[in-house]
Amino acid sequence: METPDGVWYKCENCKKTQVTSHLIQNAYVCPECDHHLRLASKEYFSILFDHTPEELFKGLIASDVLLFKDLKNYADRLVETREKTGLNDAMRSAVGMVNGAKLVVACMDFDFIGGSMGVVVGEKISRCIDYCIQYHLPLIIISKSGGARMMESGFSLMQMAKTSAKLSMLAKARLPYISLLTDPTTGGVTASYAMLGDFILAEPKALIGFAGPRVIKETIKKNLPDGFQTAEFLLEKGFVDRIVHRRDLKNTVAQLVGFLSPKI
Repeated sequence: METPDGVWYKCENCKKTQVTSHLIQNAYVCPECDHHLRLASKEYFSILFDHTPEELFKGLIASDVLLFKDLKNYADRLVETREKTGLNDAMRSAVGMVNGAKLVVACMDFDFIGGSMGVVVGEKISRCIDYCIQYHLPLIIISKSGGARMMESGFSLMQMAKTSAKLSMLAKARLPYISLLTDPTTGGVTASYAMLGDFILAEPKALIGFAGPRVIKETIKKNLPDGFQTAEFLLEKGFVDRIVHRRDLKNTVAQLVGFLSPKI
């Protein structure tokens, strides 16, 4: 008798086989080596929210205004990726309760063209900020990205300035913004909204940086320090406020929101 698919999981780090249900109960962290699996927005929503949240702005869809083509047309790539992942773009946003406190969560999906930041990602963040200001709610953004989406060229790079400007409006409204950096957080995302949080959290051993280590090494002509661009390295250098184990994520977010929210 064959074992049904999905019952067992082999850790990509320690290579040990685990019962998938045990892995899920441990917040998708390997019980043997503590390796944090890369998750999609669906799993982060299930970890953070008390109940099924209300998804926001899910109808936003990118278009190929530049008629870009590399190995295939960008328009075809968008259609194929939507069919494969069931996602409209590289970010989903939702509002719901986290330990009894209402907040908005915007979470990136790496499976959608490497979690690349395009016009839709920037627009979703902007609309989430407007929603937070309107309803006086905190915001958390979970980043997992390879950077700007090259197929949207300058339109993608404009999202760096757009999201940064919108976050300044959230700050003026004195509403909390928590940024969670997961593996990997790179490129234009790191250079904009990912590093602008009131609190910047990171998951253990997450890769965080702008350019890749090979490019940096070739540029400065020096060997890089051990652990370069890991969450632990950035914590030591002051770029990250706290490294949070995924099992503690929900309670940590709720606690920080409580600290940062204005008392009425």
